[in-house]
Amino acid sequence: MAAGMAAGMAAGTAAGTAGVAVVGAGPVGLTLAGRLAQLGVPVTVLEAAARPHGEGSKALCMQRETLEVWARLGIGEQVAARGVHWTLGRTYYRDRELFRTPLPTTGNDHFPPFVNVSQSEVETLLLARVERLGVTVHWGRPVTGLAQDARGVRLDTAAGPVSARYAVGADGIRSTVRELLGVGFPGKSFADRFLIADVRAELPFPRERRFFFDPPFNPGRTVLVHPQPDSVWRIDWQVPAEVDAAAERASGALDRRIRAVVGDRDYELVWLTGYRFAQRLADRFRVGRVFLAGDAAHAMSPFGARGLNSGVADAENLAWKLARVAAGTAPDRLLDTYEVERRAAAVENLAVTAATMRFMVPPSPPRRRMRNAVLRGSVRVPALRRRVNSGRLAEPFTYAASPIVEPGLGQVAPDTPLPGGGRLRDRLGQGFVALLVSPDGTGPPGVLAVPAASAVGRRYAPGGVPAGGRLWLVRPDGHLAARRDPAPGADLGALLAQLVTAASGGPA
Repeated sequence: MAAGMAAGMAAGTAAGTAGVAVVGAGPVGLTLAGRLAQLGVPVTVLEAAARPHGEGSKALCMQRETLEVWARLGIGEQVAARGVHWTLGRTYYRDRELFRTPLPTTGNDHFPPFVNVSQSEVETLLLARVERLGVTVHWGRPVTGLAQDARGVRLDTAAGPVSARYAVGADGIRSTVRELLGVGFPGKSFADRFLIADVRAELPFPRERRFFFDPPFNPGRTVLVHPQPDSVWRIDWQVPAEVDAAAERASGALDRRIRAVVGDRDYELVWLTGYRFAQRLADRFRVGRVFLAGDAAHAMSPFGARGLNSGVADAENLAWKLARVAAGTAPDRLLDTYEVERRAAAVENLAVTAATMRFMVPPSPPRRRMRNAVLRGSVRVPALRRRVNSGRLAEPFTYAASPIVEPGLGQVAPDTPLPGGGRLRDRLGQGFVALLVSPDGTGPPGVLAVPAASAVGRRYAPGGVPAGGRLWLVRPDGHLAARRDPAPGADLGALLAQLVTAASGGPA
């Protein structure tokens, strides 16, 4: 294999001997490629499609932590400015509103909890950004073979082999990389289909998501309505398995469905498709020098917005680890923690979305009767409404069981303001960050943050550690890794070096 790898590099198609080949130019693959490039890792992207598709909304609900990752990459503000900041979810049974779900915010939040914008628009921004970072995306380059040894990975394509030190399959639910690795993808698909349309219309609730159980215009099933930019609405109808999108459009049934939502207003059909959703989890996320991310590693229903958002978290988690190992500052075993952390996140997301799908699509007649009884009863008994499941919205995962996170930590660091301006999350993304909370100020004035290099202690605490001060170590992906209550006058440089080494999997 070494000769083939050398030939690929000589032909100029490889990521390089210390680089990464990313398979798939969707939002997960492009996010990973961009973050690797920012961290100094040579990277190339291989995409089977001949060009960007740019079709419809697909994923559209972008969570705050995803926007933070894209802010580190340089497009977060654009995505947030373009998207709809929706603030309220309403859930209905037939023609009765059951409850409202306001999205939580705090005074320190830089981004809203969720922003609705088409995946296609985000992919356009990501593609332009990674190209500015020097990443080459090879379109029309499906991978047909894969081999690896102790030195690297070779990916076979029709245009010749591509060689890299590592490879990542971010090539979707039908991942070729996963198949070539022989990794199982157990799970199930749901029999019911979902008819999905993007419709442009002026509706009187532009910042609300509306979810309907058993509405008169789709009896026995569900309808979900989500706002998008430019007065476009994403409408999801749960429909029987035999319903065909093209046939619905030709027969006029689609117009009747849309009219039931938008009324007699003028509307424009922007996009239409049909989906059958699956819940699946790859047996492994790492095989040697090859990794799986996004839908290639886990597929879940979209109710709760956990698919794309969890895939971007995969990319951010893997990027800093690959960068440190490639640079020789962390051991190879750090890469094992990608699977430990992100597979656990996928297990939780799948459990949450599976519970939603069991309520939305009961798997048996007894469960359907029970679900219907809960819905009927919730109209009269408010206490029953907590059992109505219209999708638990995505939240960042806490790496509580990770071997490189101290007990009780692993959660995302808060977005706190810093002395002199800026915020903590502005400092994240390039390396570890040390956060010293001083006891003489419980608010922002008592918070200091600097890059966690070997001598930074003297830079932000010239007089030593203040009595009662607490030191936190924040990982490049924004998760809390360690905390200490050092004695006054402690050598912070030495302490930070120890903490960073432990949070990187040990000595390189």
